[in-house]
Amino acid sequence: MDLGGGIFLSLVLTLTCLVFITVWKSTHQRSKLPPGPIPLPFLGNVLQLDSKNLVKSILKLGEKYGTVFTIHIGSRPLLVLCGYDTVKEALVDQADDFSGRGHFPVFHLITKGYEGAFDPTFVFGKTVANVICSVVFGTRFDYEDKKYLSLLQLFNENFRFLNSTWAQLLNRFPGIIQPLPGPHRKVQKNVKVAKRFVKEYIKEHQATLDPGNPRDFIDCFLIKMQQETQNPDTEFSRKNLVMTTLNLFVAGTETVSTTLRYGLMILLKNPEVEEKVHKEIDHVIGESRPPCMEDRSKMPYTDAVIHEIQRFIDIIPLNLPHSVTRDTTFRGYTIPKGTDVIPVLSSVLHDLKKFGNPECFDPQRFLDDNGCFKKNDAFVPFSAGKRMCLGEGLARMELFLFFTTILQNFTLKANGNPDNIDLTPEMSGFSHLPRWYQLQLIPRLR
Repeated sequence: MDLGGGIFLSLVLTLTCLVFITVWKSTHQRSKLPPGPIPLPFLGNVLQLDSKNLVKSILKLGEKYGTVFTIHIGSRPLLVLCGYDTVKEALVDQADDFSGRGHFPVFHLITKGYEGAFDPTFVFGKTVANVICSVVFGTRFDYEDKKYLSLLQLFNENFRFLNSTWAQLLNRFPGIIQPLPGPHRKVQKNVKVAKRFVKEYIKEHQATLDPGNPRDFIDCFLIKMQQETQNPDTEFSRKNLVMTTLNLFVAGTETVSTTLRYGLMILLKNPEVEEKVHKEIDHVIGESRPPCMEDRSKMPYTDAVIHEIQRFIDIIPLNLPHSVTRDTTFRGYTIPKGTDVIPVLSSVLHDLKKFGNPECFDPQRFLDDNGCFKKNDAFVPFSAGKRMCLGEGLARMELFLFFTTILQNFTLKANGNPDNIDLTPEMSGFSHLPRWYQLQLIPRLR
């Protein structure tokens, strides 16, 4: 046999061994985990997942394999949990076991392991971001500040990237995709710019820090860093401060502003709902003062509308990834420590047992027969358990105050026929993003 033939045979044997090892590992892992579609070597279940509507394709698999099943992203197993009962059992009843932070390469690319007539997109983005800025930086920015607007644009680009096919490919094949040129390079560049922005504010805070009088989140973190200087295992490091500040900034901006944008779009489509909210605002608040949080308990219909908006838009349908913190028994299956878990929030917010006719927008589902607000345990847009959203309280406050302030002063008018408004998301991957639209705000005459 000549040299070329020997090299070719060696390559074939090596490839065969790799395929055999991959299949063996996959079969061995699946023997412990719940059943699911059979994965292909290297590819996993990529052919069964629709990159343009990832949520729908995962829920379709759930119809065949049940509320607990396994899919493979490349050779990596991923435990999928569907439905209110299943997700609650994992995140609440077995909270310690399922409280680990799941590993998704696309998030690691951004965070490095430390923990997006007028288009309302950036109007709400600027407004909502300034709320979190006052908490994190202790200051607010002028709405025309070019540096501020540029930063918001970067966040919006990165948020949209999380929904892209390229991001899903990166999650499935990080070793192959990450070294290649592509849109993920722009994401990395955006993160570097954002980190420089944050570092400038951290430097200013350090120069003027008064440990006895913290002004904001950054000050509190810096004070804790000083207290932990002798602790080699401390999590209070400068790198963590930068990334935690960025995470708070992004999470506190994009999700709330997208909910507001989507919510007004829903009200344009349902003017009878907007009219009822107007009447409740006029009755409880009037026009002589701005809304306050004390008003919410007296405004059950408005509260129900905001809850139904959050349920209906299902903004983070697949939740953030979790992982199992130790070898765990769940519903008769053995889940190895470190297994990534996707508790599908979409399956809870659309659970037929908890929400009749879930595809319909209906605020009445959050009201009892007397018109009082009615809670529902399956309302989990902020997730549940030990890793539920840190900013839930702030987000609820913002949504109520923004919606009521807008509707106290304006009537919404669609830029076209409201019947033609399409409420299905433009993008459905990591998040649900509304389609582009414009609206007019008509001052209310009383």
